[in-house]
Amino acid sequence: MVKGKEKEKGYLALVLHAHLPYVRHLEEDCLEERWFFEAITETYVPLLQTFEKLLEEKVHYRITLSLSPTLLTMLADPLLLLRYQRHLQKLIELAKKEVARTRRDPDMNPLAIMYLKTYLNIEQYLHENEFLLIPKFRELAATGVLELITTSATHGFMPAMETEEAIYAQWEGGLSTFEHFLGYRPRGVWLPECGYTPGIDRILKQLGVDYFFCDSHAIEHAKPRANRGLYAPLSTGYGVHAFARDRESSSQVWSTYEGYPGDYDYREYYRDIGFDLPMSYIQPYIHPKGIRVNTGMKYYRITGKGDEKAPYVPQWARQKAEQHAGHFMFNREQQVLYLHEQLDRKPIIVAPYDAELFGHWWYEGPQFLYHLCRKICSDQEHIQMITPSEYLEQYPQSDTGHLPLSSWGRNGYGEVWINQDNAWIYRHLHKAEKKMAELAQRFQAPTVLQERALNQALKQLLLAQSSDWPFIMDNKSMVTYAVRRVHEHLGNFHRLFENLMNEELSKTWLGELDAAWPIFEELSYRVYLPANEHKLAIASGLETEMHRTKRRVLMLSWEYPPKVIGGLSRAVYDLSRALARQGEEVHVITSHVHGYPSFEQLEGVYVHRLPCLLESDRVEFIDWVLQLNIAMVSYVEHLADQGHYFDLMHAHDWLVSPASRELKKKYRIPLVATIHATEFGRNQGIHTALQHQIHSQERQLTSEADQVIVCSQYMQQEVIPLFELPAKKVRVIANGVDPTNLVLQEERLRSRIHYALPDEKIIFFVGRLVREKGAQYLIEAAPHILRECPEAKFIIAGKGPMKSELEKMANQYGVAHKFLFTGFIDDNERNALFHHAYLAVFPSLYEPFGIVALEAMAANTPLLVSDTGGLSEIVEHGVTGLKIYPGLVDSLRDQLVFALRNEQELLRMAEEATNRFEHAYDWNALAGQTIKIYDGLTGNLVIS
Repeated sequence: MVKGKEKEKGYLALVLHAHLPYVRHLEEDCLEERWFFEAITETYVPLLQTFEKLLEEKVHYRITLSLSPTLLTMLADPLLLLRYQRHLQKLIELAKKEVARTRRDPDMNPLAIMYLKTYLNIEQYLHENEFLLIPKFRELAATGVLELITTSATHGFMPAMETEEAIYAQWEGGLSTFEHFLGYRPRGVWLPECGYTPGIDRILKQLGVDYFFCDSHAIEHAKPRANRGLYAPLSTGYGVHAFARDRESSSQVWSTYEGYPGDYDYREYYRDIGFDLPMSYIQPYIHPKGIRVNTGMKYYRITGKGDEKAPYVPQWARQKAEQHAGHFMFNREQQVLYLHEQLDRKPIIVAPYDAELFGHWWYEGPQFLYHLCRKICSDQEHIQMITPSEYLEQYPQSDTGHLPLSSWGRNGYGEVWINQDNAWIYRHLHKAEKKMAELAQRFQAPTVLQERALNQALKQLLLAQSSDWPFIMDNKSMVTYAVRRVHEHLGNFHRLFENLMNEELSKTWLGELDAAWPIFEELSYRVYLPANEHKLAIASGLETEMHRTKRRVLMLSWEYPPKVIGGLSRAVYDLSRALARQGEEVHVITSHVHGYPSFEQLEGVYVHRLPCLLESDRVEFIDWVLQLNIAMVSYVEHLADQGHYFDLMHAHDWLVSPASRELKKKYRIPLVATIHATEFGRNQGIHTALQHQIHSQERQLTSEADQVIVCSQYMQQEVIPLFELPAKKVRVIANGVDPTNLVLQEERLRSRIHYALPDEKIIFFVGRLVREKGAQYLIEAAPHILRECPEAKFIIAGKGPMKSELEKMANQYGVAHKFLFTGFIDDNERNALFHHAYLAVFPSLYEPFGIVALEAMAANTPLLVSDTGGLSEIVEHGVTGLKIYPGLVDSLRDQLVFALRNEQELLRMAEEATNRFEHAYDWNALAGQTIKIYDGLTGNLVIS
């Protein structure tokens, strides 16, 4: 959201919903694939070009764009993209013929030239991007101008589904598909057809969704009445926010009578040369069977209500698009000026539309959007564009109400999707829902072949549930195709059901189905398990309340080995084991890792892995945090229902803040919070909405905690003023390193020749490749260092968002031949590199503690670190290692040259560092300090 405007009275949320049914077929020349081809040419590419043009012109617009799972899958499908390239070539060929055919027609020839230029421009744009549009949407989203959301798996009409399992499967399928292509889960969703039925909000909340869109009458009929009406979101009973469609802005675009697209100067959609020109001429460019179709080349304007049409004049249409954008903006201004006086907050006007309206149905639609964004962002001061997430960040509290069944279809309920023309499909769909649940419960430990069949059965049911099929039957456009698709998918489903139940599976037929329907590859049939079976089973080995004698500690951490993103994972792992050794009953609640059990007991620690998160880096991962917290709360409630309670909770970092605060209030147990790093420190300030959100979670966690633990004096001095905490509330307990983790496995020790030449000295860096870890300074210093000490060899181990940038820097500085970027390394390879290294270097800008420095000490590896944070406290310059000024390349250069020329000095310092490590950073002693804090909060608890 643009900051700094002081006079705005309200906001406009422009929402575009991009969706097409899954029309990918193995056979060539499927007529319905043209829907997809037309949408790319006429909507998706023009919209992307419009968005990018606005960004280049520094227009700070905001648009919310919903990309449906079926559309995303088709946009990434190699077969469809190959066919689309052929389609585009035919369009270019036709446009060239049209330029020649109309060369003596002063009205039509400029239009033919316009189409040819348009198609050539699209071809060039797509070639530059390898015909892949999803990365372009992702890039725009990363800038903040677009908020990307999604919808359910196949756009199923939720009010017509009978079982909760069916609704859950549709939403999990949609969210996981979006995550597969975009790398994160969205905060909001588009309800298919804006179809709401009570209970959907509970499932959306369970899946981590913050908001959805509904039609206006859903809010108007909510109970109790929404005090702010349609112009602020309403929180449902489960805390998901419903944004209502604004009637006035909707009618100005959609209305048959007053909508802008009906203006007489705009291009006429229904006059296309595919129907107008002789068959002998047009046949190579329509369907091979001679079926006339739209080509996209249209030469007439709407003109009037009659059949007589005048030639299209693009200049007139462009002028109208700009005028209508101004008119639309003026009306929104008047709305917010009125509403601002009526409400206790700035109103939000939600204007949602089908994306395909812009460009496909309304040729000038992208021009309208371009002018609208420019005008709002520069020509007035009362209204500002915003996304729903930004609005919720500004106004996190909303009225609460219960919404009724509703949709945005004809008459507002389910009439479009359930009527005499299409109601017959639902008895079959409902029967299939129940059979799918039966399969999920029966086959909980399937063979590989059975699992393939079960997943395929789920695909076929999801595809049959698409709301597009009953919609087509209602509007009588392609009824035969819609009926065929329902029959085909349900037929496949029932055959799979019978084959599974009778143990008669055919590998050949399954292979044919897999080839025909390459969609939802990440989705498991287990989403159809009943809701209570999504809970993890309680391990039979847990002590009962009656017989336990230990304090039971609930430890929350989003990462725990084998999931290792940063130092937090290792710290929680080592601390939990040390606590267990000293008599605490520690239960670590963390996220699931594929291939690892949901529950296990490791070295006395009970580890519970919740199957709700997938891998992602931190920035993208924010969209999963709420889902993890909901799962944690739900799971602990399940433990309590089984009679297993906790005496104290220990939360690690902001990612578990919501769950820890909720559980503390619910069960009235003490809360200890360890802050491993702060968002303020990582970024040297709070600069973005995302950083503000994380900072807010940190503040709330430290405020709610009974005791806060930090790992260094540096962190203590940071968090006390940052979060306005009393000094006595913040205790320093350092991290440690288990020396056994640094023991080399000689049989697995990779030879030094894998990393460097015999005469080269290895300068070793290991850590996340992010700005605050400072690896970029090694590259900047390298040219001078190599001039002085050509024997240096730099090894950069780890992964992170800067990896490709660092590799590019090494090339630019001409030192790439002296750098080896290993990517992620496991513990044994890390130990090997510590063993082979001449020097370990950690030039961090921000380091709350610096556990890698302890690892180097434990491995007896000489050490050079930045004089910052916890590193300053670990290393004594000239005694246990070398220090540099953080961020100063000259300082790093000089100390590295000194180190490379003074090996004996380095070895002496390394020996002293190892001696100090053994006394100061032992986990058993650190766990003892932690237990003293626990005792202070619970008493020296012994349960008998």
